[in-house]
Amino acid sequence: MQLQLQDLYTPKNFQTSAQTNTIQLRAVVPIEAFSGFPFQQVIRPTFKVESIATSSSSSTITEFTDMELFDLFISNWPDSKETGFGWGVGPTFVFPTGRDPAAGKHAWEAGPAAAAKYLGVPHLIIGFLFQNPISLGYTNSSATPQSQMEFQPIISYTFDHGWYVKSSDSTWTINWRHGGSTTIPISLGFGRVWKFEGIELNPWVSSEWTSYRQYSKITPMYTVRFGLTLLLPDLEL
Repeated sequence: MQLQLQDLYTPKNFQTSAQTNTIQLRAVVPIEAFSGFPFQQVIRPTFKVESIATSSSSSTITEFTDMELFDLFISNWPDSKETGFGWGVGPTFVFPTGRDPAAGKHAWEAGPAAAAKYLGVPHLIIGFLFQNPISLGYTNSSATPQSQMEFQPIISYTFDHGWYVKSSDSTWTINWRHGGSTTIPISLGFGRVWKFEGIELNPWVSSEWTSYRQYSKITPMYTVRFGLTLLLPDLEL
């Protein structure tokens, strides 16, 4: 069980002089297998409040954005304790909670999600998270169809005393619609896990740079992320 709080500060964006910021809250909820359902699940809702650039000037608005959620069903094969490899598949959803067009797509979305990790090398974690929500219905007549692939590569290496470095915060996006945007950011960060009785605290910081973009409008150029994750290893549902 995890609670993750992030602050994403973007001092420079493409096509605007505005500086933007995002407050993001996530919960990672593992659910154990139960009678009649042999698979573990991992559910992750995401809530965001963003200050959003609206033009090439420095003006911004602050809005609650669309809510996101995925539900991954963890495969029992192969045995991750023996092989170090684990994977899961399931659905991903986007709920149209953003009121302003800059903060939400005004569309109900659902699609496939998948994730995998490999822990076979000591101290090293390699994995990815894939999602592709597709619009199914709309809350506004001006809403446009949505289909966007989101791919998050995950690499992390741990050192002694709980320290680690990672490149796991960036999400590559490809909008499949004609003329849709593509962005490929790259991140690098570090943090430390502090262990206490019954809980663990994981503060971290990372920087992000958009290395490639195509057909995108206002897009972060550089972003600094500050994060704090509360881990509850003894709590099970």
